[in-house]
Amino acid sequence: MLKEAIYHRPKDNYAYACTNEELHIRIRTKKDDMKEVSLLNGDPYDWADGKWNFSSVPMIKSGSDLLFDYWFVSIKPPYRRMRYGFELNDGTETAYLTEKGFYPEPPEDTGFYYAFPYLNNIDVFRAPGWVKDTVWYQIFPERFGNGDPSNDPEGALPWGSAPPERDNFFGGDLKGVIQNISYLEDLGISGIYFTPIFKAYSNHKYDTIDYMEIDPQFGDKETLKELVQVCHEHGIKVMLDAVFNHSGFYFPQFQDVLENGEASPYKDWFHTKEFPLVMEPRPNYDTFAFEKSMPKLNTENPEVIEYLLEVGRYWVREFDIDGWRLDVANEVDHSFWRKFRTEVKAIKPDLYILGEIWHDSMPWLRGDQFDAVMNYPFTTNILNLFARGSITVKEFIENMTTVNHMYPKNVNEVAFNLIGSHDTPRILTECGGDEDKVKQIFTVLLSYIGTPCIYYGDEIGMSGEQDPGCRECMKWNVEDQNKIMFEHVQKMIRLRKEYPLLANEGELHFIPSDYHESCFAYTKSNGETTILVVVNMSNEEANYHLPFNLNGKKITNIYTGEEYAAESDELSAKIAANGFALFQF
Repeated sequence: MLKEAIYHRPKDNYAYACTNEELHIRIRTKKDDMKEVSLLNGDPYDWADGKWNFSSVPMIKSGSDLLFDYWFVSIKPPYRRMRYGFELNDGTETAYLTEKGFYPEPPEDTGFYYAFPYLNNIDVFRAPGWVKDTVWYQIFPERFGNGDPSNDPEGALPWGSAPPERDNFFGGDLKGVIQNISYLEDLGISGIYFTPIFKAYSNHKYDTIDYMEIDPQFGDKETLKELVQVCHEHGIKVMLDAVFNHSGFYFPQFQDVLENGEASPYKDWFHTKEFPLVMEPRPNYDTFAFEKSMPKLNTENPEVIEYLLEVGRYWVREFDIDGWRLDVANEVDHSFWRKFRTEVKAIKPDLYILGEIWHDSMPWLRGDQFDAVMNYPFTTNILNLFARGSITVKEFIENMTTVNHMYPKNVNEVAFNLIGSHDTPRILTECGGDEDKVKQIFTVLLSYIGTPCIYYGDEIGMSGEQDPGCRECMKWNVEDQNKIMFEHVQKMIRLRKEYPLLANEGELHFIPSDYHESCFAYTKSNGETTILVVVNMSNEEANYHLPFNLNGKKITNIYTGEEYAAESDELSAKIAANGFALFQF
């Protein structure tokens, strides 16, 4: 028994309240080290004849990655409080782990054990209920549709007439989204994530000039009100993008500091090192990265705090938006985000707050700041396997298992799963033009735990290199659209809605990584019904042995509609080359 590999902490993703009465407990051990793990648990005040009354509950192995096994149990303490420890058996030795360390026998003193003092309702992580059933669509407004040529910026090019560049414009606007809402409804989209729409100099609008105004090239506030109303009428939520980490170069408050230096009333709105401000060779004020045109806002300054909080409140209060996506969220202090959450949720309690963070984000996901973060570890693993071929099927399963255990289950259910975006090459380009690989990626994206997001145009097979190449104008000519890809995405969205197990109902488990050389598979199960997703990474047809006793059960391929009557315990399925299957039983 390698005790050094055993890890538990009584909070966050290892011990958390999942509902008002249910606790989830996890522990990590060395891979393949333990035969059995059990949870010893009891009420800290339940004693009889001088002895603590506790019980033992077996834990299940919920997954394995490269180095570790993860064990899990769900438990309902009758009085919403619990002391607990672990019984670990490797086949030759049994040890008991408590907060005080390892023991050969269960300690008699409850003070030695881990504590979950009380399951307070406020301790339960609660994201808006609608999010886990939402399929998002990311729109880069300048390139989706030109619905009002009268607001085109000077020098705007005819739609799609030239390759996208960092400084060219094609006239995309909010009216262009309104005019194409039926397209999104037909696809099955139930949420739109807009990159910034506020007044800015660039075509991407991440260099905000005025947080309280719509960029004139996109329309005006009445246009936004119409857009939100139309979206809501079609069952589509609206999420806007806010950049609170930094402003644009032409933000009036920053221009005042440039002009007046230390005499500016806004000098403390930014992180200035000295006056006057200089931009070369590197700025003497803090910025996003070393980008001189994006000065970092001082979110510890009371005036900045109130200004940005009013931005957050205003667009929720006046326009009824459904979510905020927050750019470079990890570089803004936690205290500000706690205030932000309190303020916007007071107006709309079911508002979705999504942070852009690329690394382990547990400190932001304790229920007091964000509802979710953009799930870039998911993105990286998908692309490394399908597009780049830089990891094996075994490594993919191990990596995804690690990601799944980074957060509590109710956090995973609303994780923002994306593949393509305005910052990355399009997935068809990443996959070298291999449409089968892209279809497989969409299959996983739309059958996985979390809330999936599709980058505009990926569903019709658009291609493009790193930005600005990935920001081409949406192709509205049907002859330029890959209808087979569109129909596959449309079908997977429909199946996700029709079969809740494909979304966030039940538990997700990967079939062990050594089970098949070229296929990987995972189950989504609620205890009564199971869906098995099998993906074949080989260029040849694969024979996949179904690892379940299914004799006497009906098996349905929910993608094709084919049904089979299982007449044996030993069953195999043929999975097409670079194909997939969705079996329900």
